[in-house]
Amino acid sequence: MRISSSRFDGTVLAGVVASVSALALPSAAYADENLFGYNTGAETLPKGAGEVYVFNTLRSDKGKGTYRAIDTEIEGEYGVTDRITLSAAASFLTIKSQGLLIDGYLPADIDKGPRFNGLELKAKFNVLSPALDNFGLAVITSIEYKTLDPHSGQDKTEYEGHVVLAAQKYFRQGQIVWVGNLGLKAGHETRKAIANLPEGFDWPTTPEMEIEISAGTGLTYRVAPNWFVGAETQYTSEYETEVGQERWSLFAGPTIHYGGQKFWATLTWFPQIKGGGERYDGQTGNLHLIEKTKNEFRLKLGMNF
Repeated sequence: MRISSSRFDGTVLAGVVASVSALALPSAAYADENLFGYNTGAETLPKGAGEVYVFNTLRSDKGKGTYRAIDTEIEGEYGVTDRITLSAAASFLTIKSQGLLIDGYLPADIDKGPRFNGLELKAKFNVLSPALDNFGLAVITSIEYKTLDPHSGQDKTEYEGHVVLAAQKYFRQGQIVWVGNLGLKAGHETRKAIANLPEGFDWPTTPEMEIEISAGTGLTYRVAPNWFVGAETQYTSEYETEVGQERWSLFAGPTIHYGGQKFWATLTWFPQIKGGGERYDGQTGNLHLIEKTKNEFRLKLGMNF
């Protein structure tokens, strides 16, 4: 079969244009860097590439007493193919809560940690690449096993399944990056019994089933080589089998990201803007402060290899 020179030239030209366009995008597109603290992009690691992450999230202030919790996660990620990334993570919890007892949620003062808090396995499948297909889309699935209640620090066994649909779009050859996430999480938990609880205090130990939906988005701008500054937001709503919608919250805040050749870092301040659902006695304001806090700070560190 004979191929005309004009058709051949057009094919070559299209390939060159696609390659140049891809090279013009930031290296984050290929390293799967986390440009945001709470929302994720659609890119996956290249085949054979790997990353190690350390995430630290500080949750503080329930409006009364003293409350500080630090969630630490150490994760390893590997590109099985150019479109499939697998990862495994171990989590740890450090918590201090004093001067605030909440029926059914905070049964006692505590000052412990860091303590082992579970394992997570995750798979990310890239359907469309934002660098090559003009619009990115990925499906992220994970299963998680936890040993501690994240709010009280008390012993609890929990199994969770999570599915996230992640979208991503580059503008101005990657100088502006947008991401959007939709998530669904289901969990089955059983709290361990606690001795010497206050009289009449409710601490249910029967198994519970919870479902959480989430929606988030973020926009960031490359202000200098390797530096991005932006903002993100996330809405979550949780439902229990017996009570229906239990709580909802909206967080939003600024984020800053640095991405080097082998190392990257992301810092996000995520204050709660508004929330609803259950409230503890004496709570004021329009926030959900039983399972959430007024402020969250998240620092992500990543190393490529």
